[in-house]
Amino acid sequence: MLYKEIHIGKFIKERVDEKEISIERICNFLNKDEEFIENVYTSKSIDTDILLRWCKLLEYDFFRLYSSHLILYSPPSAVHKNPNKSEKIPYFRKNIYTQEIKDFIMKRIISGEMTQSEVIKEYSIPKSTLHRWLQKRNDVE
Repeated sequence: MLYKEIHIGKFIKERVDEKEISIERICNFLNKDEEFIENVYTSKSIDTDILLRWCKLLEYDFFRLYSSHLILYSPPSAVHKNPNKSEKIPYFRKNIYTQEIKDFIMKRIISGEMTQSEVIKEYSIPKSTLHRWLQKRNDVE
């Protein structure tokens, strides 16, 4: 599945190939040598500071891969698990569903792989949100 297993090095390598960026430019931008760059391509995970630099260089938000994974595969939180919000870190009121996530879920429903109720239960997507997506899809057709 698309967001189930994330091998960030492979995604970075694919984006480098798409953008046709030379290894010299990458080394200069990241201030690293070629061996480091090759190691990134084979790494399943990398330091977030380095990932942020890759995002800037390749003009792509690799962090969304992880956000998408959390939205699709993390268990739903308990309703009143921790009512105290942290004042030290940002609190996000809603899940952000990227177009890729919407397409992924819609494809599963349309193909008959999952029913609407299974999607709601499996991915903890609010019923009203899913119905809005379906309505927009029907309006387009």
